[in-house]
Formats: sequence, structure tokens, C-alpha cells
Amino acid sequence: MAEIRPYRARDLDELYAICLATGDAGQDATHLYRDPGLLGHVYAAPYGIFAPDCCFVAQDGQGVCGYVIGTRDTAAFEERLEREWWPQLRARYPKPAKSPTPTPDERMQRLIHKPDRTPRRIWERYPAHLHIDLLPRLQGQGFGRRMIGHWREAVGMPVHLGVGLRNERAVRFYRACGFHEIERYGAPYDVIVFGLA
Repeated sequence: MAEIRPYRARDLDELYAICLATGDAGQDATHLYRDPGLLGHVYAAPYGIFAPDCCFVAQDGQGVCGYVIGTRDTAAFEERLEREWWPQLRARYPKPAKSPTPTPDERMQRLIHKPDRTPRRIWERYPAHLHIDLLPRLQGQGFGRRMIGHWREAVGMPVHLGVGLRNERAVRFYRACGFHEIERYGAPYDVIVFGLA
């Protein structure tokens, strides 16, 4: 049985690994990326580094097998990343040339150079945001719901999150956890933004 515990700095590699192992609409994305760190640079590591008090991991006898990570103040977090996170990554990863069919690596590199910013109309009502990812061995057992409950109890603020429309299982999961749809974006994003007060 897995336990939920606070994130520790030494868990950073696991954030990267789990992000990649669930990065293709909940499935393993390892085969999609030449650089296995890119997905974690964008969607996981910044939370462990800049908002560790809002990060929790699930750990079982085999190791860390899931996380719920986020921040209490989305606007301030995005500003901090612009000052302290993205510049070093922009120096490491050049901005790719425009392409009608960018590779997954190129899409992540574009996000490094031009990160998505949360609209004010969302963060004013739902200032916190989170990401949750579980390895397959923890999925389908109600553990995701427990982790979100744990995070909500610890953070205690209205929260939003985005999920790709392709990830139908996650869309059903968030609805079952009480999240409601705030906005929906079509191509090229194909994302639903959910909120929970």
C-alpha cells in the first residue's frame, strides 16, 4: 500500500521520471522525446524547486510512484519562473524554427521560450493550480482522489488545472473529484480548464 508524504528535494529525479512515464495523455511518453528531461522541465521540476510546500508524493515498497504538485499563487509562481527558471533553460535549449509539424521536443522547447500564462480571469477566482500523475501500478484504486484530497486539505484554496482532451480518463477523473469545467480551448491546445472552489 502506498503512502502519501511531503515532497523532499531528493525526489526531484522521480518527478522527472513520473512526468515522462505519464506524459502521453496518461501513458508513457518515453518513446516520443529525444531529450527525456524536457517534459519534466516544463511540467514537474519547477514545483519541486520553487513550491515544495505544495508538493506531495506517493511512495510504496518499490519507490515513489506518483505525485500531486502545484502552487498556492499561480500568478506569482509564473512570474518567479520567468525570473529564475526559464532563463537558464532558454540558454540551454535554443528556440526551434517554426514548423507545421513540430516534434514533441520542439513543442516543449517552444514552451520554454514562450510559456503558457494563466489568464487573470482564471487565477483571480482559482489562484492555486495543481498537477497530478500516478504510475500505472497506482491507478484505478482511488488513490488519485486521496492525493487530491490530501493536497486540498494542505493548501486549502480554490484550485484550477488543465487537462488535454485526448486524456479522456483524466477528464472523467477530475469530474468525479468535483471539478467543473471553466474553459475549453480547441486546436492547437485541445485543453479543458477545470476549477474547484
